[in-house]
Amino acid sequence: MKKEERMAQEILGHIGGQDNVQRIAHCMTRLRLSLKDETKVDHDALKQVDGVMGVVIDETLQIVIGPGMVNRVAEQLSQITGLGIGEERGPDVDNLTFEEKAALQKQQIKQKNRTPFKNFLRRLANIFIPLIPGLVASGIINGGVNFAINAGADEKTTIMKILLLIGSGIFTYLAVLVGWNTAKEFGGTPVLGAIAGMFLFNPLLADITIYGEALVPGRGGLFGVIFAAWLMSFLEKRVRKIIPAAVDIIFTPLITVLIVGFVSLYAIMPVAGVLSDGITKGLITLIDIGGVVAGAVLAGFFLPLVMVGLHHGLTPIHLELINTYNNTALLPILAMAGAGQVGAAIAVYVKTKNNRLRNIIKGGLPVGFLGIGEPLLYGVTLPLGRPFITACMGAALGGAYQAVIQTAAKSVGVSGLSLIPLIDDGKFIPYFLGLVIAYAGGFIFTYLFGFKEEMARDI
Repeated sequence: MKKEERMAQEILGHIGGQDNVQRIAHCMTRLRLSLKDETKVDHDALKQVDGVMGVVIDETLQIVIGPGMVNRVAEQLSQITGLGIGEERGPDVDNLTFEEKAALQKQQIKQKNRTPFKNFLRRLANIFIPLIPGLVASGIINGGVNFAINAGADEKTTIMKILLLIGSGIFTYLAVLVGWNTAKEFGGTPVLGAIAGMFLFNPLLADITIYGEALVPGRGGLFGVIFAAWLMSFLEKRVRKIIPAAVDIIFTPLITVLIVGFVSLYAIMPVAGVLSDGITKGLITLIDIGGVVAGAVLAGFFLPLVMVGLHHGLTPIHLELINTYNNTALLPILAMAGAGQVGAAIAVYVKTKNNRLRNIIKGGLPVGFLGIGEPLLYGVTLPLGRPFITACMGAALGGAYQAVIQTAAKSVGVSGLSLIPLIDDGKFIPYFLGLVIAYAGGFIFTYLFGFKEEMARDI
């Protein structure tokens, strides 16, 4: 039996069986399961499944498995349950038992109690998580090409032009992809959301004058695209209610596109432009003026966002910084959070005699160095408690350094060592030194103050 098959079967055995699964989804490292009855989950047993690095209890059950393997486990669960990945099983209310109806009611109450801020960040994460593999691949290609050009390669050669074409593709049409995912997230027709993205980034905007000024393609950035695509989904649903079914395919999209098109140009672009300018300029000013303090605070408090899975909500901010300044100074600072955690995990490995804990660390360190820190977060530092805090302290040191050196990334990508090719202005070595500082800080703080052997008893 393959590892993913065994893991899928064991996971189902500890969550109440396949009939208890409502929805299957996953990101780069976590399996996300929506369940009918969460009381059937044996969290302790789940944590003991070989290959499971951690369990997060949130609105969905999040099982940390790690990159690569999580896709395979999700596919196995999909085959066993008959649910497509991302597909939700609709409840048959008439055939539900009393316990299932109670669980459904509990889930509905739980959904009502979601805070607007958490809901907003989760929505953003759902829009951008599917795009991250493409952003990472394209960003690394672009970074490698620019690194080669800086080293003296001729950018006019055919191979360099092809690589630049491949690397820039997703960024050229990113607004279209974001619009598609936004409409999908809010229950609209994805292609209409894609059209909303086309509205705000179309080069023909430069030929249109509104409020006495020529429009600027891309004004408002991805924030504008998200709002326009949401409006497209919102309006589409309401138009469909009043259009006869016989002509729905013609008039619903037509009316929706026309209305949102005009609203996008006359209202969304100006408002989103002010919003994106405020966010990007505010962050740059904060980093410039705050310096050491700003870098330390931003890096030191980033791990809690990762802990609850809300960190992907910052992706549009990075992309907007790149759109405005051609780089993001925020990303190298936040990347120090994972580096501090790597240092903390190494310190625990050096001090502990717990073989299971040492094996978890050995499995999580390679991807941790490459910028994927969730296996170490959920498998090591968070369960132990105090090492999570000392990891944040190490991250703060690295973040303070990056803010002072003023490193920036030319593209969005995985952090850690993987981010080096994307660092702007040739500051590869200064960025690497920041990683070393965060590694060392996390290690020293954890070794001296963050870990005692008794903490590992229940791991």
